[in-house]
Amino acid sequence: MMEQFLVILTVLLGMAAVGLLLRLWCYRRQINHIRKQLLFLETEESNFLLTSVCAVGKTGALINQFNEVIEKLRQEQRRLRKLNRSYRESITSISHDIRTPLTSVKGYVQMQKNSDISEEKKAEYLRVVERRLEELGEILNQLFEYTRIEAGEFPLNLERINVGNFLIEIISMFYEDFSGRGWEPQIAIAREALFIQADRHALSRILENLIRNALVHGKGRYCFSLVSRKDYAVVSIANETDEIEEKDLEQIFERFYTTDHSRSRRTTGLGLAIAKEFTEQMGGSIEAFLEERYFTVEVCFPLM
Repeated sequence: MMEQFLVILTVLLGMAAVGLLLRLWCYRRQINHIRKQLLFLETEESNFLLTSVCAVGKTGALINQFNEVIEKLRQEQRRLRKLNRSYRESITSISHDIRTPLTSVKGYVQMQKNSDISEEKKAEYLRVVERRLEELGEILNQLFEYTRIEAGEFPLNLERINVGNFLIEIISMFYEDFSGRGWEPQIAIAREALFIQADRHALSRILENLIRNALVHGKGRYCFSLVSRKDYAVVSIANETDEIEEKDLEQIFERFYTTDHSRSRRTTGLGLAIAKEFTEQMGGSIEAFLEERYFTVEVCFPLM
């Protein structure tokens, strides 16, 4: 009886040992497989994820955890690549925007040195140089202002503002620009006084930049409106356009983005980006719409 028991026990222990050895072999195979895949991912650019060769213990859960980490790392890499590409494009854009007026200034200064040209021509060249230097100053001011706003270094002094009166005041500053184009903008202002909390300088920059953008890229039918909508003051600035397409709306508020790809109009692409930063820092929102070649930017601020 005892001998039978020992035989059975020996058989059971042997089976257990075989099972443990088989399990150990599976573990080793799985670990080697994972190690080889990780080495492959380290050296190769791939969307490949870790796989299992034999499901044993909690290795399946471990592989899932690895894959989650790998996906997060890939997303971060994509984000960094996009950011680096954006910075490279930004540097290229800035270089182009600064170099263009500087090259023009250099050319006109050289022509002024020519003794054969008349004093009248020299005066004309000097006026061109002054205009180019003003353009360069505006570019540098916008760049400096955007950098400060984005870094949160632009202090905002919020106060109670009648946005209707403020909008009329800003529009009036551009009267000669619209008059020179032969266009009289349509203006529709809510009858009731609408008050918001905003910084005067920031609100002025928002509206000025939106109007300048309309003047630079618009083709007519300029329309400015202010309405009250669901406890918000909504300022709309709209114009006809043949430059902006539906695909542009996703990037329209990104820094240095411009639909003038030749950059012949000497715009930095920072105007709408500055408007967006200021708007959001003051608790508002800004959106762009395109409907049948009619481009509209809406700025919303909570009513007091």
